[in-house]
Amino acid sequence: MKLQDTQRRIALASWVSPSPAAELTDAATATRSSHDSQKPNLLRPLRNAIDRVQVRNPDLAHRLCKLIPSQCPFERDVKAFGKTLFHIPPMCKLNPVYDEVVALRFRALCYLADECGEDISCYC
Repeated sequence: MKLQDTQRRIALASWVSPSPAAELTDAATATRSSHDSQKPNLLRPLRNAIDRVQVRNPDLAHRLCKLIPSQCPFERDVKAFGKTLFHIPPMCKLNPVYDEVVALRFRALCYLADECGEDISCYC
């Protein structure tokens, strides 16, 4: 066997995926999705309720943009004498409905900008 033949076989093996591995991946995905569907999610009704809120009123849109902050209010750098002692990370990601609330704020901003034609730079 020549060195060139060995190199070709190695290159082909790295580019071609065998079908049993693909079947294992599909089986793992199916197993994972069946476990996800069995686990009860107690916050699902709240998430769905937030997602169903439709912003059709400029007053509601303004109120939502004022109530929901654009950045996490808890993230801070604690400084003393001009030096950073420690950093408090954003805790908003710990909120279980964070994504839905941010999406609601985004919908309110889009409504104000697109439908009402208002300047939303004061909310950014």
